[in-house]
Amino acid sequence: MTMRNGRTVRDLRRENRTAVLQRLYFDGPMSRFSLGPATGLSSGSVSNVVAELVAEGLVEEAGSVDSAGGRPRTLLRITPGSGCMIGVDVGETRVRIELFDLTLTELARTERPLAVDRPNPHERYEVGVVVEHVRAGIAEVLRTAGVPAERLLGVGVGVPGIVARTAEEGAVVHGQTIGWDAVPLERLLRESVDLPASVPYWIDNGAKTLGQAEMWFGAGRGARSAVVVLFGSGVGACVVTDPMGPGRALEWGHLTVRVRGRRCRCGARGCLEAYAGAEALLERWREAGGRPPAGADEETALTSMLAAAYPADVDREPDATAVAVLEETAEYLGAGFGDLINLFQPERILVGGWAGLQLGARFLETVKGYAAEYALTYPAARVGIALGTLGPDAVTVGAAILPLADFFARGGRRAEAEPAEEQPAWASTVRERAAH
Repeated sequence: MTMRNGRTVRDLRRENRTAVLQRLYFDGPMSRFSLGPATGLSSGSVSNVVAELVAEGLVEEAGSVDSAGGRPRTLLRITPGSGCMIGVDVGETRVRIELFDLTLTELARTERPLAVDRPNPHERYEVGVVVEHVRAGIAEVLRTAGVPAERLLGVGVGVPGIVARTAEEGAVVHGQTIGWDAVPLERLLRESVDLPASVPYWIDNGAKTLGQAEMWFGAGRGARSAVVVLFGSGVGACVVTDPMGPGRALEWGHLTVRVRGRRCRCGARGCLEAYAGAEALLERWREAGGRPPAGADEETALTSMLAAAYPADVDREPDATAVAVLEETAEYLGAGFGDLINLFQPERILVGGWAGLQLGARFLETVKGYAAEYALTYPAARVGIALGTLGPDAVTVGAAILPLADFFARGGRRAEAEPAEEQPAWASTVRERAAH
């Protein structure tokens, strides 16, 4: 039955289940009594929803607490083993695959290195190689943890580039900087990976999955709006205006910061990524006379550059070339942050990614100073700029959140498990009164 506002009883039931699951997930364990004011639901609705979720194994008892003069109240929590998710990060130097339970506790992980000795990213990200890494990695983590594939709520994948979706191919990746031109990644994974057809794939931009993780569990918690930036070989960002929403990926690294400037990996000139991405930063150091360690991957080379610029040995002279390149990079980043501040006026800007965490630990304060110079005074005074708190695994965690968020949005039901029957609106009212 459809109510006057267009919502059905099924919609109402799903929304109630979602509200209870989310509160238990973020604030639990909680009692039935506490869930009422936390969700805005009546005590009867809470009792009905909790009874359903306990019967389905999604919620379990977790001890009790004393009440004010009455009998102890039973606490409830999400059942960790009631579902699992896989998160995949297609990164610059490796493909990381992790298996999580419903509370995002890691059950197993594996990493598959990419060919970092190939300077051409088009060769490093050869599509067949990446798909094979994901296929083998998913099989390995399920086998290691002893988890049957039928328990999976879904597989989330964070990738470089723009992700579009079509009815025929599912998620299609346009990764210009890595040579992916309309790669039908979802179809390729479905054809390659040995999982039930009912297991959904959620494929999205890596900066977006990073943003999702930081807003749910990291430095973004409590913020109404934020921009989460991802620094690795390249540069990306995600703008979030709804703390529970997925955010929107930005190709921030391809914002022009210098007309007719350096050639970027995307083919254009003057992009921020051509100055601030780790790949370009190391190339600029090399061009200026610096000597990155031969044969090292970018993470190792950047560590060496920072050590040369800021030696731990006080008697050792800093590498003036490395210092100059890093200081120039800080100004470019500050200008890029200023653009984000002026465009979106966020409450917070959070810095993540392996290169962002390395660089930010050294000169984030310098970048903040430049951001204040390049941004308008009013929004600049109201933004907090900080490092993300989830570390280099944040993209993988955020990827795993994609199927989890959909699971919660469905009220804790898989897509194929939606109830088929529809009930009149008065039925839920009758049940509530009966519960009292």
